[in-house]
Amino acid sequence: MRTSKESNIGDTLYVKKDKTCVPLPGFKPQQAMVFAGVYPADQSQHPYLKGAIEKLVLNDSAVTVTPDSSPALGQGWRLGFLGLLHLDVFSQRLQQEYDADPILTAPSVTYRIKLKGAKIIAAHGGSEEIYVSNPALFPDRTMVEEYYEPYVLGTIIAPTECTGPIIGLCVERRAIQKTSINIDNDRIMTTYLMPLNEIVLDFHDQLKSISSGYASFDYEDHGYVPSALVRMDVLLNGQMVDELCTVVHISKAQSHAKELVLKLKELIPRQMVQIAIQAVVGGKVVARETLKAYRKDVTAKLYGGDVTRRMKLLKQQAEGKKKMRAIANINVPKDTFINVLKR
Repeated sequence: MRTSKESNIGDTLYVKKDKTCVPLPGFKPQQAMVFAGVYPADQSQHPYLKGAIEKLVLNDSAVTVTPDSSPALGQGWRLGFLGLLHLDVFSQRLQQEYDADPILTAPSVTYRIKLKGAKIIAAHGGSEEIYVSNPALFPDRTMVEEYYEPYVLGTIIAPTECTGPIIGLCVERRAIQKTSINIDNDRIMTTYLMPLNEIVLDFHDQLKSISSGYASFDYEDHGYVPSALVRMDVLLNGQMVDELCTVVHISKAQSHAKELVLKLKELIPRQMVQIAIQAVVGGKVVARETLKAYRKDVTAKLYGGDVTRRMKLLKQQAEGKKKMRAIANINVPKDTFINVLKR
């Protein structure tokens, strides 16, 4: 064996000459539910972070590691975890035990997709159903018969006076209430069926905030449920940015798109050319913001009232900006992607 990943817990090792050895029954590997990208803050730290991740995975075989690369963030990995707590513990161990401070992108979940059409199925290895955890690889609706997203059965125990705000939070996250039981005069226990994608970011923090820290939340896997999902792409002057692709429910596409383009407008620094920031769903622009370019006052040195000279200079400036916009590459700082993608 050259690497530790070649041997899994539960494998039977024996001497090659021993023909009488009976291997132990196999086991089903645990399936990752939550995925996040991990990148070194400085690419020179890549070998050190790689070694730290490999050492942690030795003690935690449930973590899946896949090499990944990003034009904005560089070389890194896409890690799979059993849940949010698993992800948090792993990232804290990286920081505390190995003094590593990696860039951790926002977590995503694995979607199940049922394809349609013999050619499309054949192009995906002959499998009618595929699993996708990277939003950039999410197939278009024309190739898909049905989308499925993972759901969980969540249990919330909270003070009775917090019932109203908690119900509002759960409805906002597309949750369906299943049961509600009064534990005593002061506490109530409710169970909700909710999409895993809606709780992977800040649901627990929001719950603690509206209950002043008194509410508790636990969940268990409920399987996959058919859902109306769409992939949202982000274009900067017509060029797609793969790192900013997301998968959202169709009912939230408009609001999420507006929030994302506004955030990008605030984070991207102004440049010599105007930048059109667009959020696109299914080939249709659902939100747009324009980041104005720097402008030089070309008429500052003019004297007198020569209108024709003034108009000539302004026309030359407009033509120069148009030419620059056609050939210029947009320079988006790495910090901008980090602030948008990080948890």
